[in-house]
Amino acid sequence: MTLLEICVDDAAGLDAALAGGADRIELCAALELGGLSPTPGLVALAAKKARSARAMVRPRPGDFVFNAGDMAGMLAEIAAIRATGIEGVVLGASLPDGRLDVETLAVLAKAAEGMGRTLHRCIDLVPDMAEAVETAVALGFDTILTSGGALSAPQGLDALERAHRVAAGRLTIMAGAGVNAVTAPQILARVRLGALHGSCSEPAPEPGEKAQRLGFASPLRRMTSTTRVAALKAAIQAG
Repeated sequence: MTLLEICVDDAAGLDAALAGGADRIELCAALELGGLSPTPGLVALAAKKARSARAMVRPRPGDFVFNAGDMAGMLAEIAAIRATGIEGVVLGASLPDGRLDVETLAVLAKAAEGMGRTLHRCIDLVPDMAEAVETAVALGFDTILTSGGALSAPQGLDALERAHRVAAGRLTIMAGAGVNAVTAPQILARVRLGALHGSCSEPAPEPGEKAQRLGFASPLRRMTSTTRVAALKAAIQAG
């Protein structure tokens, strides 16, 4: 059975994803920025509520080229996440040319030894997907989250299929970006991946006028929909 991972960035999203039947939760903050490291409180809640959860380790928005300060912060985050007892972490680091930063990833992966480790969509920047998959295997990752280097997973099916073939069961290729109840069957009909990843979100209600006026609102903020999670879960099971 294909595992369903849902990314959430608040307590309500965690509850909605679990109610909809998510098999695993990816914990983040600020999904509208592509997902940053979650708050300690959200990680603690997931440790109590979720059977399986992994926390994003990404200290800032933007690219995945990290300096020494970023690195120190990420190592501290991994230690704090480990202490909660949740299953794993979601990691990534790039060189300026888009290739995986093997040196940084090796340090991060070692710090997370014994935990589940997902290589995130920094892999969608690489010039050679097959080479990157081999690198991820060598570093001990058990999962790669990727859209196949495209804006959405349905657009990146050729690369997803190639990555799945190169992985050859040594790790799981998990399709993400544009994954929903409509596109999931299309993806799985082409390549039977071990996992799919989605947000299953809908626009969040607008905050009050004063909050907007003072700049406290995020116009791109969304919220997890239990209905959409359940529909995606059903589409996977039907396939």
